[in-house]
Amino acid sequence: MKEKHLKKQLLNTLCVIAGNAILALGVVAFIVPSGIPMGGATGLGIVGNHFWGIRTSIIVFCVNSILIIVAWFVIGRAFVEKTLLSTIIYPVFLEVLQQIPGITTMTDNLLLSAIFGGLLVGLSMGMVVRVGGSTGGTDIVAMIVNKKTPLSVGTIVYMVDALVLAMQAVFSNMEQILYGIIVIILTTIVIDKVVPNGKVSMQVMIISREYEKLQKKILLDIEAGVTLFHIQTGYSGEEQKGVMCVVPRHKLFALKEMVCETDPNAFLTIMQINEVNGQGFTRERIKYEELRR
Repeated sequence: MKEKHLKKQLLNTLCVIAGNAILALGVVAFIVPSGIPMGGATGLGIVGNHFWGIRTSIIVFCVNSILIIVAWFVIGRAFVEKTLLSTIIYPVFLEVLQQIPGITTMTDNLLLSAIFGGLLVGLSMGMVVRVGGSTGGTDIVAMIVNKKTPLSVGTIVYMVDALVLAMQAVFSNMEQILYGIIVIILTTIVIDKVVPNGKVSMQVMIISREYEKLQKKILLDIEAGVTLFHIQTGYSGEEQKGVMCVVPRHKLFALKEMVCETDPNAFLTIMQINEVNGQGFTRERIKYEELRR
């Protein structure tokens, strides 16, 4: 079991590294040379490079480092550990790829740059999110604000990216801005294809003898609501309780990992939910600790 877990961790780490390498390639080869606006920490790096001549990789590293420190206190150690690798290696990949001769002159066609840039950025972010990681930047801001407000992560990401894009609009022409919109659309589409059920919530049904432990961990660690229901197993006729919860897709990986660690024999079914209304989704979630007072 330990060897299997280590192998899975290694594969996840390699996926995060590959995702960040592809992200850096899309930015260096297509986004930056064409002057197409981009959101997130990379967008801030483009703004800083234009106005002050500071290298994009340095600004990205500084922004992500500051956000990582804030996230440590606001979100917690687990999230930071998953994001720290991207924070370090993404600026490194940016710097290394910029030194490759001819990489910034692959094409002078804005449409091709927008298409390939959007495809590579979407693929990279989808790969990292698929294994429960984060590319940093906008994701970190979204998670921090989501902790303190009823706004959803997706809404915050769009708001922050819109602000960053507005900064770049000052020195971008209308054609570049329009191609920037194409990049955003392509990125979103590709992420949804790479990450199963990318933008929807997920309903998870768990059947396990450790339902009490799972209930507590989902409430406290995953920070999601839980419903318990009485069941009778078909094979042994055993009376026990099932666990049902609905989580945003970015929490699905962490939930599956937690269930596997708590009870490797647990039975899970996962379904796509197209719309969710209630606390934690359309209304602010009440903390478990507050309910217990």
